[in-house]
Amino acid sequence: MTYLVTGANGGFGGLALNFLKELVPQNKIYALVRSEEKGAALKEAGFNVRIGDYSTIDSMKSVLQGIDRLLFVSGAPGNRQAEHENVVKAAKEVGVSYIAYTSFADADHSTSELAADHIFTEKVIEESGIAHTFLRNNWYLENEMPIIGQALTSSKFVYAAEAGKVGWALRREYAEVAAKAVAGTTYPAILELSGEPITYAELAEALKVATGKDIEVIASDDQGFVDNLVAGGLPQPVAEMFLSFQHDIKNDQLDVYSDNFAEALGRPLASRVAALKELLK
Repeated sequence: MTYLVTGANGGFGGLALNFLKELVPQNKIYALVRSEEKGAALKEAGFNVRIGDYSTIDSMKSVLQGIDRLLFVSGAPGNRQAEHENVVKAAKEVGVSYIAYTSFADADHSTSELAADHIFTEKVIEESGIAHTFLRNNWYLENEMPIIGQALTSSKFVYAAEAGKVGWALRREYAEVAAKAVAGTTYPAILELSGEPITYAELAEALKVATGKDIEVIASDDQGFVDNLVAGGLPQPVAEMFLSFQHDIKNDQLDVYSDNFAEALGRPLASRVAALKELLK
């Protein structure tokens, strides 16, 4: 059996590779990177490296030749639907037997703009007939570092999502389930991977406990939220992107409860305080 992880240079893909090598023989693991240079460290760490990207079917056919099980980490927004379709079509043509795909929370019911590409990709995978697991990842706690970092600097935790809730968990927890899936653990076709949904106000209280700092919690309007992130050094367009996430959360796009995550891990998720302490080490 052979295994390939895409996005191998990314934070998620790198974590998944390290979990995967504990579950299957490392000489059977392949990592997809865009260039020899980007694959050098992975080669040195003992992984097989393949060079290519999602841009053409031919590139992906070459990458996936001889691969049995694929961890398909979603690409960057932009031309994502066409690129993802290339991956799935190539996988079908060369005989990949299983795909674990990193999707979006409650994708088939979501109205978030972030969900559209994932809904499309899930459909393409289903229509391919390839056995699969959709890893519907909620939200990485790491995504909140601009807000958390600015809170620790300014002593003000500023958010604009009102009472919207998020099923935060650590990236490593999502990546561990992904590795287990591609390694052959029997999972259902859809895994809703969400922690216990909580509000930003609750997250801020956990941050106070985790750090021992006296932090003012501010439920802000949109402009105040953006201004706070810009004051912390984030470029205006990036701050506005984070505001769009706040809008999704305010509209309950990540308020998804499921016990799938702990079951898939085989243990409880890290508590919110423990997770924050780990993140801030």
